Amino acid sequence: MIAKLIDFIESSSLPTEIATFTVHAFTEINNEKDHLAITIGNILKSGPVLARIHSQCITGESFFSLRCDCRFQLSESLKRIAEKGTGIIFYLQQEGRGIGLSNKIRAYKLQDDGFDTVEANHQLGFHEDERNYEIVSAMANHLKIKSIDLMTNNPKKIDAIEKSGLKINKRIPIKSESNDHNKSYLNTKAKKLGHLM
Repeated sequence: MIAKLIDFIESSSLPTEIATFTVHAFTEINNEKDHLAITIGNILKSGPVLARIHSQCITGESFFSLRCDCRFQLSESLKRIAEKGTGIIFYLQQEGRGIGLSNKIRAYKLQDDGFDTVEANHQLGFHEDERNYEIVSAMANHLKIKSIDLMTNNPKKIDAIEKSGLKINKRIPIKSESNDHNKSYLNTKAKKLGHLM
């Protein structure tokens, strides 16, 4: 028997400047982290659902940091599913590619001192990416989603999702313009993490 990974908590309306979405809250059982699925339209229709799997980024999304492209990727994904009239954002509490907010700030300091984002994680004793995507399949299963068209630049994310049991029909690129503060970060994601930038 497969162990239960998440508990469904509740769903509610989520009015935003982009559109009115529905937000579904889940709690991961083994660590009590909360994750969200943000949907619009009929996600139970036949065929793949337009989707993004997005990890929380407080520095980018709440404080508008220019060190990453996370805020753009989230807002662009919300706009795309709103324009399509149906879709889902899996929003995961996996800050800093899974190392947590405080360690992410420690990694930022190492980057200030000359390390790139991958080297900084290694200096702190972490892998370059500590995220777990099994919870996405569990959330999709609860919402009866069988297949997705995934907005991502990360081929490793595709592999991890497919291994967890969720079918990916196709990859849809989601690219942002670089700036002086994130150019090195984006280059490192392309060269060392294999992102298709």
